[in-house]
Amino acid sequence: METKNYITSYCSIKSGKVNVNGKETYSDINLSSVDFIKSVYKQFQLNYPKFYKMDHLCKLAFVASDLLLKSNPIMQKYAPEDVSVIIANSASSLEIDTEHQNTISDKNNYFPSPAVFVYTLPNILIGEIAIRNCIKGENTFFIFDKFDADFMGSYINSLLNGSKAKCSLTGWVDFYENNYEAFLCTVEKEEGILNIEHNSEQLNKLYNN
Repeated sequence: METKNYITSYCSIKSGKVNVNGKETYSDINLSSVDFIKSVYKQFQLNYPKFYKMDHLCKLAFVASDLLLKSNPIMQKYAPEDVSVIIANSASSLEIDTEHQNTISDKNNYFPSPAVFVYTLPNILIGEIAIRNCIKGENTFFIFDKFDADFMGSYINSLLNGSKAKCSLTGWVDFYENNYEAFLCTVEKEEGILNIEHNSEQLNKLYNN
């Protein structure tokens, strides 16, 4: 019999609204995507100076993960190597890739920036989350056309049931051309705050909420 795993907390950021564990905690639908993410950072006083050096995708992932882990401080419960970070999106790092391309395409105005180039891989956002929270477990970034609850649910369950992790921070973080959305959740082998059975149906329900 397959062991049950549980969605124990989640955070959603989209359409100018922040939702943590089913409760809207902040909203401002009049701001642009970039300004809204900065506004959330300031509203919750997340206090991480490196935030302002990140690209927009990493800023979104950072804010969502910080709010999630403030609601459910898993790093007080698990060893760093027992927590995995598995995230996906559809645009990869295309937002910052385009910015980088603009700095090198004109030979007469060639000004590549290392600060920009460092973010031209989507898994850099996982690195930012891991550094912030001292997470040392397995990490993977996937690219899909859209949020694939079947794949993500199966992958996370295989990690936890195969004893490769005791907890996973997982979900979807996308930012491209002023469109953004983040959905992150914690999945644990043991019951926690929400105790929602971890499966594709529940993942889709929370993601679309």
